[in-house]
Amino acid sequence: MPVRHGAKVYCQLLLDTNRYIVAETLAESRGKKVTALLREYVYAALEEEMPDMYKIAKEADEKRWIESVQARVAARRESQKTKKQQEDQ
Repeated sequence: MPVRHGAKVYCQLLLDTNRYIVAETLAESRGKKVTALLREYVYAALEEEMPDMYKIAKEADEKRWIESVQARVAARRESQKTKKQQEDQ
């Protein structure tokens, strides 16, 4: 069962040891983490199998990412504003 991790979903993937070593070797040769490499492969396979649905999902994820960045920036500004007001008192 997937677990929420912020705006993402955490899922566990079990790989056989020797095939994991292959993935690890490939990731190292490309200067990447194994999880990043495998995520790229999963996304590429999803895009190939279901291009229309994948495009919609990718656009929605990108929109959500932009909104989360904007929320963090706004929260930081508010925090700095509050801190400055407290210092001025």
